[in-house]
Amino acid sequence: MNDRTAEQGVADVLWEAEATPVLWLQGLGDWLAYPLGAVTHLGSHAVVIVGLTLVFWCLSPGLGVRLFVVVASSSVLNYLFKSVLYGARPSWFDARIKAHVSHGSFGVPSGHAQGAMVAWGYLGLRSGRRAVLWAAAAVIALVALSRVYLGAHFISDVLAGLLLGALVLWAALRWEERITAWWLGLSTARWVGCALALTLLPCVAATLWQLLVRDGWTAPVAWTGAIPTDPAGETLTGLYTASGTLLGGLCGFTLLAGRGWYSARGTLVSRAARFVLGISVIVLVQVVVDVLFGELSGPAASAVAFLAYAGIAFWASYLAPEMFVRSGLAERPGPPDPVGDSARGPVGDGDRATGDTPEDASADTSSDTSADPSDRGERG
Repeated sequence: MNDRTAEQGVADVLWEAEATPVLWLQGLGDWLAYPLGAVTHLGSHAVVIVGLTLVFWCLSPGLGVRLFVVVASSSVLNYLFKSVLYGARPSWFDARIKAHVSHGSFGVPSGHAQGAMVAWGYLGLRSGRRAVLWAAAAVIALVALSRVYLGAHFISDVLAGLLLGALVLWAALRWEERITAWWLGLSTARWVGCALALTLLPCVAATLWQLLVRDGWTAPVAWTGAIPTDPAGETLTGLYTASGTLLGGLCGFTLLAGRGWYSARGTLVSRAARFVLGISVIVLVQVVVDVLFGELSGPAASAVAFLAYAGIAFWASYLAPEMFVRSGLAERPGPPDPVGDSARGPVGDGDRATGDTPEDASADTSSDTSADPSDRGERG
């Protein structure tokens, strides 16, 4: 027995033991599939990213940019682990387990649990409010429970996702101030090079791993459930999608900083118009990509996903805000308060008091006395 066969045997023993609690949970009744199916989307990267566009365009650009980068980076890391570990999902491993939701990528670690930990955990900890923190913890716990009940993940997958998400969250909270200041001080050539390295290297590493180490992989005979046709290809496409999203966001936010950044202030009508216009373009691009390239598979599908989502993220982070400013739906941040806070935005004309800049997302809001509700809504 070679090392890989022994490794697979250990995994099969673990999953066999974990199938019992999954079956017990599903034995509580199919009626739970509806509420837990709705709850599980709170950890979906797609739903979280759409929510972040709302925050960035309409509420708090400073908070939106930080959350976007942290969540997108977490997604890249999650798919990188999936691409290496080749973990089964419960419904693939045991035919008795129902798949209330369908996924084509490998299972470990749980992306929904990791995404919930990162996104909701960040919001809860940055809020400085105990009630918000408890609410975030409840959402994370419910998302984790939903992944097991729905047959999408084993308990070990969920625990791995929560642990990896906690590490990403810890690193973000500890290092984001220094990394933001360092990044904004880079020359154009250096930040472009860093952005390409951060997003392309995981894709290259995972592709080489599949070609050189996992080439010819087939599902083990112990997996008795319904297995997708090409989980390795689906996982690799997910990694390219997440990496493209991160690349587009990094480039767009950095360019926007050089243009003087962007303020989310405005009337309710202007904020709603921004979101509707911005999200309409995203939906249109996705539809066009699906129609033109939906039949692709393998490396071609991964490459198209990388380029398409890089473009979508670049639209959300740079082109859309610039369009909003030029059309009068938004403005540049105002000058800093000459009497109080002297901190500046990315290029020196941000307004820390409104949370309009990347540096402002972590500002303490517990002492907020602003009379303008829109100001409070823009703070991190």
